[in-house]
Amino acid sequence: MIDKRAGSLTEVLSQIKDGSSIMIGGFGTAGQPAELIDGLIELGVKDLVIVNNNAGNGDYGLAKLLKSGAVRKIICSFPRQSDSWVFDELYHAGKIELELVPQGNLACRIQAAGMGLGAVFTPTGFG
Repeated sequence: MIDKRAGSLTEVLSQIKDGSSIMIGGFGTAGQPAELIDGLIELGVKDLVIVNNNAGNGDYGLAKLLKSGAVRKIICSFPRQSDSWVFDELYHAGKIELELVPQGNLACRIQAAGMGLGAVFTPTGFG
């Protein structure tokens, strides 16, 4: 069995390089890994691709990461809400890419990626 324990958050985050794809859990602000997000900002990684249900709320959590300029692209199913001004400003200024994916398809893609599958084909939007 692979020992996946690490001595510190810094040790874990040091493995994340510019251009990495990172899935951040949570639904809105509930369940978002604040220490991971703050650590990524502190580390100064750039050009990240983030997979999440939404595109951040207010000025904290995922929105804080977007505001730091670390994210090149976000893949999500629900990018806009009343307090998603950080994403809105970046998107309208052409500073972030958006891949909008229906929530069910996003869940299937996440599951397939976890199993090591290269692609998932769904009839959504076909034709």
